[in-house]
Amino acid sequence: MLIAHQIALDPNNAQATYLARAAGVARFAYNWALAEWKRQYEACKLDPTLSKPSQAALRRQLNSVKREQFPWMLEVTKNAPQMAIIQLGQAFQNFFAGRAKYPQFRKKGQHDRFTLSNNQFGLDGSRIRIPNLGWVRMREALRFAGKVLSATVSRVANRWFVSLAVDTQDDSPLPQAENQGAVGVDLGVKALATLSTGESIPGPKPHKALLDRLRQLSRSLSRKQKGSANRKKARARLAKLHARIANIRSDALHQLTTDLTRRFHTIGIEDLNVKGMVRNRRLSRSIADMGFFEFRRQLDYKAARRGGQVIVADRWYPSSKTCSGCGHKLDELPLSAREWTCPHCGATHDRDVNAAVNLKNMAVSSTVSACGEEGSGLGRKTKAKPASAKQEVSFVHVCT
Repeated sequence: MLIAHQIALDPNNAQATYLARAAGVARFAYNWALAEWKRQYEACKLDPTLSKPSQAALRRQLNSVKREQFPWMLEVTKNAPQMAIIQLGQAFQNFFAGRAKYPQFRKKGQHDRFTLSNNQFGLDGSRIRIPNLGWVRMREALRFAGKVLSATVSRVANRWFVSLAVDTQDDSPLPQAENQGAVGVDLGVKALATLSTGESIPGPKPHKALLDRLRQLSRSLSRKQKGSANRKKARARLAKLHARIANIRSDALHQLTTDLTRRFHTIGIEDLNVKGMVRNRRLSRSIADMGFFEFRRQLDYKAARRGGQVIVADRWYPSSKTCSGCGHKLDELPLSAREWTCPHCGATHDRDVNAAVNLKNMAVSSTVSACGEEGSGLGRKTKAKPASAKQEVSFVHVCT
């Protein structure tokens, strides 16, 4: 099992300057290799006898010319440009496999990072040794035991972080879920999550809360002369505010997902089309401010580590329009209707709570159907009771 542990660094001024220089070298090597890849690929179209570009060939090409053309690259670890080109090769593999878009050039200030392979750095408690730099203090020690595969040093606003990829054993260090039963979670804009138990968890909405300050700093940055010291300071202030918004949102999601996976073994959620939802120009800002995709990502790996499971309903599952009491389905239910009365049984439902209850029922029926127990679902057609199947949770990658 692969786990990435991100730890804040505490470098001094000289160390921060070296980290910025190494990130710049990695960014330059990535952009240089991408431009060469495009040029060589176009040349192959004209002359089929030429070999197609590859990350290994580009690494050898850079090593042969960097001493004469780019001598400043020798001031930092050689691993920074080499790993950047390897990452470019992986990006092209994902592109050709249909898993990602065509690689784009990295931009200064947005992609400030470099990666070290496991034989190029060392760990000693709350310190990390970086080649040509020495020991740099970390805010905490590595919390996971196992083989450290790589370290990625990145900058967010004015802070530096290191992400350590660790290959650990597949036995979860977290205690099992309390198993308070199954729960349905309905995500929304008014409240971040509504549970089938009736609980409503409001979202922090950090972007909305700090929008006035964000506009103020953005206007201040646009008025500064390009290339000036004041523009650099204004850009740093704006980046710091963006990082604060992201941290507030991430903290709220971590608290919610940790609480859910600690209490419940089975969690039912919807398969939301977030990309399509943000196209609504009236709700796009509020939807993006909630972080629905990050909620599902955290819920998946945390439930798996505690031995739980997340059941995802079909994207077209009518959780809001279906009566949780009798199962009657409405033809239409406008978004403005927050409560509605079932015309079949007369029950009055809160829109979000009713959807959460339906998601819970769906999760329970799906779990029973997967086990193969008798009476599992409405669609079971076998006359004999099938044997129970062992429920296992498997996952490959975890980010913390």
